[in-house]
Amino acid sequence: MATLLWILAVILVVAGIFAIVRKQLLWGIVLIVVGLLVGPGGVSFFA
Repeated sequence: MATLLWILAVILVVAGIFAIVRKQLLWGIVLIVVGLLVGPGGVSFFA
């Protein structure tokens, strides 16, 4: 389960970075914050 959460967190953070590059700043910040919260190193909602 931790590996799945880690992969999901990485995907969310990368998607957030791409959103910021595409000038969608708010959406990018939201994706990065959610990615950090979901990741095993952050506050996980599922564990």
